[in-house]
Amino acid sequence: MNRVDLKVVLLGNSEVGKTSLLERYVNERFNESMAYQNTIGAAYAAKNVEVDDKTITLGIWDTAGTERYNAMVRIYYRDAKAAIVCYDITNQASFNRARVWIQELRSQEEECKIYLCATKKDLIDNDQTPTPYEPSPSLEMVQRYADGIGSKFFITSSKTGENVAQLFQEIARDYASNPANVIIEKTINLSVLSNNKKKHCCGKT
Repeated sequence: MNRVDLKVVLLGNSEVGKTSLLERYVNERFNESMAYQNTIGAAYAAKNVEVDDKTITLGIWDTAGTERYNAMVRIYYRDAKAAIVCYDITNQASFNRARVWIQELRSQEEECKIYLCATKKDLIDNDQTPTPYEPSPSLEMVQRYADGIGSKFFITSSKTGENVAQLFQEIARDYASNPANVIIEKTINLSVLSNNKKKHCCGKT
C-alpha cells in the first residue's frame, strides 16, 4: 500500500451520512441500506488524488457517531491533518452536535484543518424531508459560522454525488499548497537519495 500522506477523519452524529459520503467518494456508488447502518468504532479507506504534479494518498477514517464510542473516536482523530465534520441538512440537532465535535477537535488537534459538511442535500431538492422534521439552521447562518471558525463549508449529496469529489479534492489541494508539507516531502526525498548513494558507494550494493 502507498504511504499515506494525509490523514482525514470523518466526524458527526450517527446517521448523518458519513459512511455514505466515504462510499460515494472511494467507490463512486450509493447504497441506500448503508445510510442507516451505524459504524462500530471506525472504518478505513484510502484513495490517491492528483494535485498539480503531486500524487497524494488520502487515508480516511470514518468514525462512529454514537455517544458510547466518543472516547474511541478521539483516538482516531489524533494527528489528523483534516477533519470533515458532517451534519444532516434536515436536522438541527445534528448541526448542534457538529459544533460540539469541532470544539472537542480544536481542543485536541489545533492544527487540524476543519471542513464543515452538510449532507443529504437531495432530500431538500426532492422535497423528501423526514417526519418529524427538525430543520437545520439556514445555510447563510452555517456559512457565517464556518467563516468564523476558519472552516470551508460544503453542501453535499452522497446519493447524487453532488460536491463529494470536490470536497476531498479541496482537502488534498489545501494540503499540497501548504509550504510546510512540501518541505517535509522534499526532506524525505533527499533522505532517500542520500541513502541510495551510500549503498552504491565504492562498488557496494
